[in-house]
Amino acid sequence: MIFIDLENRLPTDADIPGWTPWSEHKWQEWLAESNRLVAEMAAHHGAGNLQDRNKLIDDNSHHWGKLKPWLLALSGGKCWFSEARDVYSHLDVEHFRPKKAAKSADGEDRDGYWWLAFDYMNFRACGNVGNRKKGGWFPLNDGSLCSSFDNRCEESEIQYLLDPIDCGDVNLLAFDEEGKAIAAPGISEWEKLRVAETVNRLKLNEHEPLTEARRKVWTKASRLIEQYQKAKFQCGNGGNPVAKEKAKSCLLQVRDMTRPDAELSSVVKWCVLLRNDPQLARLLS
Repeated sequence: MIFIDLENRLPTDADIPGWTPWSEHKWQEWLAESNRLVAEMAAHHGAGNLQDRNKLIDDNSHHWGKLKPWLLALSGGKCWFSEARDVYSHLDVEHFRPKKAAKSADGEDRDGYWWLAFDYMNFRACGNVGNRKKGGWFPLNDGSLCSSFDNRCEESEIQYLLDPIDCGDVNLLAFDEEGKAIAAPGISEWEKLRVAETVNRLKLNEHEPLTEARRKVWTKASRLIEQYQKAKFQCGNGGNPVAKEKAKSCLLQVRDMTRPDAELSSVVKWCVLLRNDPQLARLLS
């Protein structure tokens, strides 16, 4: 999982690699259309016409589709949850909070977050391997507040699913040498439960091509780290220029594998962290 600063990286920004920035006018037009669609849904909500409301959402899916290239540019073309490009299948614009019906932990349906159907802050880029299994699943912890159109409190909900736009959530997820997504060490029981449910609902371990890709990346990073450490030892006090150059080359390759736009970069970061090498750890700062 990769952290995405969705709130502060707007489509008007000129410094997002791979994205042609929108004009402020075009962005405001998109926001205005979102507001218009929500207002139209609110009218259907007042009349209790769920069918018409859902039809309006389906008929206007192209509206959030306009932001798909921007969402992908924010992650270097990677799924925000799996950090994969191709092995997690075609990438969708996923609604973090379900736009129609939302499923609780016991499988019961409640009204979805339809007022967020066209809110870009509810959009996530997600491979459809995980998106299809997740569907409308969005349970809240027992006793949590539950947001509604008439009483908006999304920020106070205690949801199970880890969110890529929350750096605290991203740091709860770690990886092992077998390519498995696991709970980070030292987290609470509730946080472990959130990790387990997220991994399950998004098929982050169940999809074998993804776990195999992680295992290969871990193996490659491990090999480079071992070569770096061997060359560093051979350098001694700097008297072996060949070993010094080898150590530098390995270090640069590992650094490139931890770049935010590198595929499965979080896997490499955990491979580095577990080495407990201060010089290697500086690659992550």
